[in-house]
Amino acid sequence: MADILLPPLSLPTMADTDSLRPRRSSMAATTRPRPLSSMALLRQDLLLSMHSSIRVPVSRHRRVGNTRGLTGIAGMMPTVNSNQWTHGNHSAPAPPPTAPQNFGHGAPGSYSFQYSACTGRRKALLIGINYFGQRGQLRGCINDVKNMSTYLNEYFGYKREDMVCLTDDQQNPMSQPTKANILRAMHWLVKDARPNDSLFFHYSGHGGQTKDLDGDEDDGYDEVVYPVDFRNAGHIVDDEMHRIMVQSLQPGVRLTAIFDSCHSGSALDLPYIYSTQGVLKEPNLAKEAGQGLLGIVSAYAKNDIGGMLSTASGMFKKVTRGNDVYEKNLRTKTSPADVIMWSGSKDTQTSADASIQGEATGAMSWAFITSLKKNPNQSYVQLLNSIRDELEGKYSQKPQLSCSHPLNVDLLYVM
Repeated sequence: MADILLPPLSLPTMADTDSLRPRRSSMAATTRPRPLSSMALLRQDLLLSMHSSIRVPVSRHRRVGNTRGLTGIAGMMPTVNSNQWTHGNHSAPAPPPTAPQNFGHGAPGSYSFQYSACTGRRKALLIGINYFGQRGQLRGCINDVKNMSTYLNEYFGYKREDMVCLTDDQQNPMSQPTKANILRAMHWLVKDARPNDSLFFHYSGHGGQTKDLDGDEDDGYDEVVYPVDFRNAGHIVDDEMHRIMVQSLQPGVRLTAIFDSCHSGSALDLPYIYSTQGVLKEPNLAKEAGQGLLGIVSAYAKNDIGGMLSTASGMFKKVTRGNDVYEKNLRTKTSPADVIMWSGSKDTQTSADASIQGEATGAMSWAFITSLKKNPNQSYVQLLNSIRDELEGKYSQKPQLSCSHPLNVDLLYVM
């Protein structure tokens, strides 16, 4: 599917949209929207023209749990020019380098990327969908947007007029998280981005998987997110989000993405995924082969020659497919931009709703804010472990860190 070209229409921002009021958890019908002006009708017609085929969702609902309240310290985040390392504490994380960096790791030859200093313009797109009146209604996604927008404004200096918030409690139809509005807002987010700009994308809602059609997933399934109107308009696939928000970015542009949804481990198709030890994850061919050998031994014990041959063939296909997909993604999904993604779960996991001091919220969104408030001066791998520690013991989900380029995980996390 080719990129969708969107009309140059202005989006409602935090400065001029309805206030982010948490909706009651009843299943009652929503309030009838105000009559639209002729210009709004024209805009709606343009949006409705951007449609796609309807697909059946396969996501699991976010579980509900309890966790402790937010605690932290006041103050702005460290920057490349103002942090512990530049003030002489060289045991602290170093700021990102300013020179272009070589890819390596199987990426195209003579290809370089650029870390962002995050000193330029800041823009944010925040999406929270509770799916009022629908099966699988969630409770905390709109609160996630409210909490994240406040955090970005107070700690990172994101201006309200440079934030677009799409939530399904707003009366303005342009601020509803429909598929058309989400796609248009994604284009708005990356439009005219320049080196050292800092873009922020946050999605809190349902996620799922659908059959992979282009061979870029080793498990055979693409990751998807579900707009509020997904039953009519369909879902949004990770390939499309990658094309819109990653491929178009210049070197040195930072996009930070947070997905607080089920099955979101590779929701932006970024090829470099890191473990909590700071190690680049690669296809675990030994593990796949070991599992296959166990199957062969089991079939041999049962004197099942056909089963042995079938298992051996399947093992070979699985091992070679995983490696082929990994190498293909290194060739095609790398980017010279500085794209970082934090996701609330692996592709095979669900993400949890939490209750914090009586307020419903997504566990990943809460853990991200909490971890940085407790210690703003962390490296990437330290922050990944901090988020994991906040979730550990409360939820089974494992947070994921992925990047569009090889990442020095010991550098200072800036945004």
